[in-house]
Amino acid sequence: MDSLTMLMEGFGNALTPTNLLFAVLGVMLGTAVGVLPGIGPAMTVALLLPVTYNVSPSAALIMFAGIYYGGMYGGSTTSILLNTPGESSSVVTALEGNKMAKTGRAAQALATAAIGSFVAGTIGTALLVFFAPPLAKLVVQLGAPSYFALILLALIAVTAVLGNSRLRGFIALFVGLAIGLVGTTTGQARLTFDQPLLADGIDIVVVAVAIFALGEALWVAAHLRRKPLEIIPVGRPWMSKADLGRSWKPWLRGTALGFPFGAIPAGGAEMPTLLSYISEKKLTKHPEEFGRGAIEGVAGPEAANNASAAGTMVPLLAIGLPTTATAAVILAAMQSYGLQPGPALFDNEPLLVWTLLAGLFIANTLLVLINLPMAPLWAKLLRTPRPYLYAGILFFASLGAYSVNFQAFDLLLLLIFGVLGLGMRRFGIPVLPLIIGVILGPQMEYQLAQALAIDPSISTLWSEPVAVIVYAVVALGLVLLGLRSLRGRPDPLVDVVPHPDGSHESLGTHPDHEKVTR
Repeated sequence: MDSLTMLMEGFGNALTPTNLLFAVLGVMLGTAVGVLPGIGPAMTVALLLPVTYNVSPSAALIMFAGIYYGGMYGGSTTSILLNTPGESSSVVTALEGNKMAKTGRAAQALATAAIGSFVAGTIGTALLVFFAPPLAKLVVQLGAPSYFALILLALIAVTAVLGNSRLRGFIALFVGLAIGLVGTTTGQARLTFDQPLLADGIDIVVVAVAIFALGEALWVAAHLRRKPLEIIPVGRPWMSKADLGRSWKPWLRGTALGFPFGAIPAGGAEMPTLLSYISEKKLTKHPEEFGRGAIEGVAGPEAANNASAAGTMVPLLAIGLPTTATAAVILAAMQSYGLQPGPALFDNEPLLVWTLLAGLFIANTLLVLINLPMAPLWAKLLRTPRPYLYAGILFFASLGAYSVNFQAFDLLLLLIFGVLGLGMRRFGIPVLPLIIGVILGPQMEYQLAQALAIDPSISTLWSEPVAVIVYAVVALGLVLLGLRSLRGRPDPLVDVVPHPDGSHESLGTHPDHEKVTR
């Protein structure tokens, strides 16, 4: 059957009253958690993972789609109203969005962010439907050597583009790979320390919740400001005809920039949001408003951010490669449902995949219908005192870790990895390479074993044309990175992270390039 027929079947499955209810619940939960200060989509998804465990896979995936988009919208709301981005891709939205809010145009900023997210998300999901199935058919024909090379490319690409310290990125990657080695999958105990409960390895959900939620809570507790947050009041979000006229072109340009960056292992949405902001600043007819609250500076980057989010689903579903922290947690969630994203997924579980794709369209639509009228309510959630907020995060993190295997031992692991997450933030080590290493390390080892089982010679690793091309891309990328380091070129995102107090922080040296912590 063709893609359109399968998509219609997916909509038929997704639009049942029960599944629609889960979609609404997902959007509201995702937004309610995502809107809280300092919490990005990755932590939102990780915290709400356990909520989806006791429902059917199709309902869980639809709810997850709602949580995913809701968490992203919540992050932009926090950026605009508090000048506190929940993740680095929301940084550029905060530059103009918060200025608009301070000049009494918070409602317009939230509206252009929400509608731009809808436009970009819809176009991005349509492109996902178009590109993912043929890519999966192409990848399924690849052998183990090519798949090994692709995973190596993803690991190096995601690690190398984060921050201005390649060493710290690769330290995080190797720590993640070491965690992925724990267990007895090869028939021989590795790093189990004679502990039987480690024989099956360490569950990625425990690692993700600990690194994101617990590490974040400990970090914020260590730097908790007693100064109350200044919340900008929000009326009913609306846009005038002039605002729409100034926003629709940035929405489309942002979408065109965001989707390709998301679909390739380029480190997430930071670069397309920055490029969108720069292009809108050059193309605007109102240059005097930039730096003071230009609506184009919110519309373009927010569209780029959401289009990139849709783009990350292409390598995730078609190849099984996550390229952002949020995508990594989504991969962990799908694995917990017994699904393995990758080339065989479209053949083995076609209805579930197309139900997820239909769920992305539905969640994107619900996002606008629900969140535009409820924006004042979400703004009130921002008044939650920080101690109560992070106490709640610790509770749900512990509940989520325990619900994986119902073993108290997982709570000990949660604490250990939470302290590791705190240490990584303290010493400026990005957490995304660690999460990617934990997930892709075992897959990489499996593909290596498969390749060497066919031919024990090391030359088998470059015995396929695709593998040779990928290794050439890796080599070229490493050479370019080396040249860039020798020239001492600065990170393009340095000095653009606004603090709530108006100061700025270098994103290049920030401990967590995927999630900006406060």
